Amino acid sequence: MVTVAQPRTPAATPSTAPGPLFRLRTGVRHLGPNWYASVMGTAIVATAGAGLPGPVGRVPGLRTALTGVWALSLLMLIALLAARALHWAHHRDQARAHLLDPAMAPFYGCLSMALLAVGGGTLVVGRDWIGERAAVSLDVVLFTAGTVIGLAAAVAIPYLMVARHRIEPGQATPVWLLPVVAPMVSAALGPLLVPYLPAGQPRETLLLACFALFGVSLLATLVMLPVIFARLVTAGPLPLALTPTLFLVLGPLGQSTTAVQKIADAAPGTVPGPYAHGFSVFAVLYGVPVMGFALLWLALASALVLRAWRRGMRFAMTWWAFTFPVGTCVTGAGALGAHTGLAAYDGLAVALYAVLVAAWAVAAVQTVRGLAAGRLLSAPPRPAAPRG
Repeated sequence: MVTVAQPRTPAATPSTAPGPLFRLRTGVRHLGPNWYASVMGTAIVATAGAGLPGPVGRVPGLRTALTGVWALSLLMLIALLAARALHWAHHRDQARAHLLDPAMAPFYGCLSMALLAVGGGTLVVGRDWIGERAAVSLDVVLFTAGTVIGLAAAVAIPYLMVARHRIEPGQATPVWLLPVVAPMVSAALGPLLVPYLPAGQPRETLLLACFALFGVSLLATLVMLPVIFARLVTAGPLPLALTPTLFLVLGPLGQSTTAVQKIADAAPGTVPGPYAHGFSVFAVLYGVPVMGFALLWLALASALVLRAWRRGMRFAMTWWAFTFPVGTCVTGAGALGAHTGLAAYDGLAVALYAVLVAAWAVAAVQTVRGLAAGRLLSAPPRPAAPRG
């Protein structure tokens, strides 16, 4: 009996086997800007937890744990910046494809928010480990870079959507909000740096710049949000994998509420008395109705997510949308509680923080599992060829 010899795969030798650097270069080919959402979601756990009201915020060991979470977010940011630099250096074709993809391009706003979120956490809790001077210096760098990148994204991504992308009416998703929300994060975290500037013009300039950033993001959101809601009403629920992005709408709502509260806190002694009082009044008059709408949207989004889960929704990186936007509502509710003195807002902040921690834990565990299995960085499946 004659058998056909099977071709043998040559054994890898030290001279031909791909090295660690080669594997790293190829492994980041499909690493998109959406991964910065994991940094944002981790940093907000530390920042929001540090502002919890009442006895919950004074639990022994809580601040140490939150500082550890902040340190984790800083390490994640450094690692991701390095990986994305490799992506741009060795896979420019894929990077350009991301920019020209209307589904992926808006995630470039996440880079700005990741820098800002980690920078804000540095001043809030990171100072406990690295000292106030180093914390201020690091936050200045991250806040400046994040704000510049955020403003660039807020212009460049809508420009690409208009001039280069070809978008159908039914393609609108809450992801479109990401570039225009980035300046709102600057507006909420910038007031933390006001006390470290010289009194007078420098402080007033930064505070009013934060208020201007609040206006930039708010008005841009008011333009985008009706388009997104109209798509939901006319075209039906989002695809299963995109359903978690409905929580992104909470981002501008919670972050804008936080921003006006923080601006009001920094206003006394920074701007003239009548304006400082006006900021305090505006913080409540704006924050209360917006937080009410945020709770309405939270209920609607949760119902649609439950519907998607029953229809087979499984983990994807979009699950990180359950973290940062909810965290902004935690900080917004906590700040409203401080300004109004109402225990209801304190209770709301604590309840939302419990949701945030649970969502972060699930997303983090599933992300680690997906990375270990190689699923999350693999090439997306190609669409099936049409049947002839």
